[in-house]
Amino acid sequence: MGSVERGAQLTETWKRRHPLLTDIRRRPLLYLMVLPAVVGIVLFRYLPAYNMVIAFQNFDLLDGVWGSDWVGLKWFGKFFRDPFFVRLVRNTFLIAFFSLIWGFWPPILLALLFHELRFDRFRRVSQSISYLPHFLPTVVMAGVVLELFSTAGLVNRIIGAVGIEGIRFFNEPGWFRPLYIGSGIWQQVGWSSIIYLAALSGVNPELYESAYMDGAGRLRRSWHVSLPGIAPTIYLLFILAVGQLMSVGFEKPFLLQNPAIYETADVIETYVYRRGIINQEYGYSAAVGLFNSAINLVLLLVANRLTGRYTQHSLW
Repeated sequence: MGSVERGAQLTETWKRRHPLLTDIRRRPLLYLMVLPAVVGIVLFRYLPAYNMVIAFQNFDLLDGVWGSDWVGLKWFGKFFRDPFFVRLVRNTFLIAFFSLIWGFWPPILLALLFHELRFDRFRRVSQSISYLPHFLPTVVMAGVVLELFSTAGLVNRIIGAVGIEGIRFFNEPGWFRPLYIGSGIWQQVGWSSIIYLAALSGVNPELYESAYMDGAGRLRRSWHVSLPGIAPTIYLLFILAVGQLMSVGFEKPFLLQNPAIYETADVIETYVYRRGIINQEYGYSAAVGLFNSAINLVLLLVANRLTGRYTQHSLW
């Protein structure tokens, strides 16, 4: 018995010291399913990250990453002194901030509405219709927006039909943000609601029955049962959204903007494209991109800390 007990103790000690290996031995198929995704992230996300060192170099294509001269923080200083610095940071932040403010809650509301629908066929059709815009390529979606709001587009024809002078949407800087944010909500609201619908399916049905027995209507059941049930999901997605606050993206702003509306439409990603690809200032553009990523990291850490402190829900 002594040797058996000793062997059991050694096994338990090994499990405590190597929990990951123990879990892999218990559920190898699950880890095998995850392996392709992990390999893809390592190959296409982490390994290329070493190229960010060109942000500290006077990068030359012929000399390569390790043969170029080091310049330290020269490009960062140049960006901070750039006359467009304030405009770029302001535009990027305002577009992302208002996208978060106006775009974060519609998927939650839509998920609650779908959850309360009792006609299965109507709910399935409505959900499918709401998902469809997500599958439009960005260039197609931008083309739709440009066509609808162009000078001779459908919107201006409707405005003209009621006797109002047409609006040059893509020549007036003030219209870019509403069009950008509104089209983004339209494209993503249905797809984003899927996560909340999945969270709602995990809420205990007995809570709804208890609320119903207490006389709570649908609105009160949604407020006092559904929302608290998906609160952890809302908090986590909010943290992730804040962590991407300065990541407006490149494709959509580039496709919708023109020099006439750079005042509100020019963002960090499009500026990086012009300086890095068109002007071939690789080190400078890498420094601008790295600065943007650093801001996102700080925002993620702050959002995670504050959310964890006040709601007891955080990423770690």
